[in-house]
Amino acid sequence: MRRIARPLTGTALAVAAAGIATAPAFGAGSDSLQVYPSTTVPGSQVTVNTAACGTEGGALGDAGAIGAGTFPLAPTTHKGEAIGQFRVPSSAQPGTYEIVAHCAEGTKQITGDLVVALGAAHGQVQPRGSVKTGVGGALGTDPVQTTAGVAALAVAAAGGTWLLHRRARGDGI
Repeated sequence: MRRIARPLTGTALAVAAAGIATAPAFGAGSDSLQVYPSTTVPGSQVTVNTAACGTEGGALGDAGAIGAGTFPLAPTTHKGEAIGQFRVPSSAQPGTYEIVAHCAEGTKQITGDLVVALGAAHGQVQPRGSVKTGVGGALGTDPVQTTAGVAALAVAAAGGTWLLHRRARGDGI
């Protein structure tokens, strides 16, 4: 068994190292528009930042696809990034929207995606509850019955373990 385990372990480590070596580093996509949070609900504040416009360059953001209009991205001292914010309109519908920024210096345009999901705010209600499919839930949510079922499973597991232990020792059943 050891003869097989060592080559397999070595192979697994080599595959993992290759995966780490080819994975992109965080922040490697400096020509992208980063949207935080990337998934939000209507009425919430969204922050957008990029390092694509250079150390001194600001940008003009456009969230018109979602109905929020334009917003400024101001340069910061953090690694030459530009940052800006906008509010998702309360009338926004669920879906994926493209947010665009145009760098102040030059003609560079960068994009990022924002996903709007249903939220409990602004009259929207998340679905909840169970679906009547006929599968599972035969005992309901009664804690006494649930405890009895768990106890029965524990007794069965303990009995099976005891029988396997006796068989391994050669005592028979």
